[in-house]
Amino acid sequence: MNATISHAMTVQVWTMLICLSVLWGGSFFFVGVAVNSFPALTIVTLRVGIAAIVLWGIVGIFGLRPPKGLKIWVAFLVMGLLNNVIPFGLIVWGQTQITSGVASILNAATPIFTVMIAGILLPDEKPTPMKLIGVMIGFVGVAVMIGIPALIGENSLLAQLAIIGATISYACAGVYGRRFKAFDIKPLTTAAGQVTASTILLLPLTLFVDGIVDVTLISMSTWSAVIGLAVMSTAIAYVLYFKILELAGATNVLLVTLLVPVSAILLGFLFLNESLDAIHLLGMGLIAIGLCVIDGRLWNQFKARLA
Repeated sequence: MNATISHAMTVQVWTMLICLSVLWGGSFFFVGVAVNSFPALTIVTLRVGIAAIVLWGIVGIFGLRPPKGLKIWVAFLVMGLLNNVIPFGLIVWGQTQITSGVASILNAATPIFTVMIAGILLPDEKPTPMKLIGVMIGFVGVAVMIGIPALIGENSLLAQLAIIGATISYACAGVYGRRFKAFDIKPLTTAAGQVTASTILLLPLTLFVDGIVDVTLISMSTWSAVIGLAVMSTAIAYVLYFKILELAGATNVLLVTLLVPVSAILLGFLFLNESLDAIHLLGMGLIAIGLCVIDGRLWNQFKARLA
């Protein structure tokens, strides 16, 4: 795994990161609709399964071929396990015991674990003091925006540890996913391979836990939500994810977990008539400051002017 990346977050990378946060933030809306008709694991399996069909169709349109080597498909299976099966399972179980707000705060710790794990395993992603400070400011922003009292008042330790376990799994997936650049395959193909591997791993587990759902009883609005979740929040989102991972590395791509709560709250305000309070704006401001510190350009300009 010796493929290097650019540490600088270009305008292109920041734009893709914001788009990714909107796509993943929108998944809360789609899941909120689908969960009324489908069991949790069934939603996850439909999400990755439909995404796999869509992505392989696009791969074919662009004239790309599926990779054939055993080594790369083993890598897809490991990536699917780390990036979907383990974290989705832990989060689904955790949210049966704690609120979604607490889960979101804990999930926003992903960049902290990513900075630590990438710093240990990836020689070209050693954490800088500015990045560590920026990640911590952003994490505080998420906690402020969603509500610190909710976190303090929560006493389901095992469920909280499950969400933290999911964040560690996401962090490991980001670090492990760096190897796909060395395989020299397109992010589109990588995304298709990963969701296919995730579907293969999840399908038997879902059939065992949830059984077979009678799809004739499912409304059109629910299917629309599932398709939106699969196509927008999974297929398109993972193409962006792997492209950012290829360009900017593991620690940068998982900064998206700081932006997802912002996107979710703004989308709820714009489309679901949810409130946007002063505390939300304060939290968003702290997240913006944290991301500016991580980016470093404003700080470098300030130092240059002082010099």
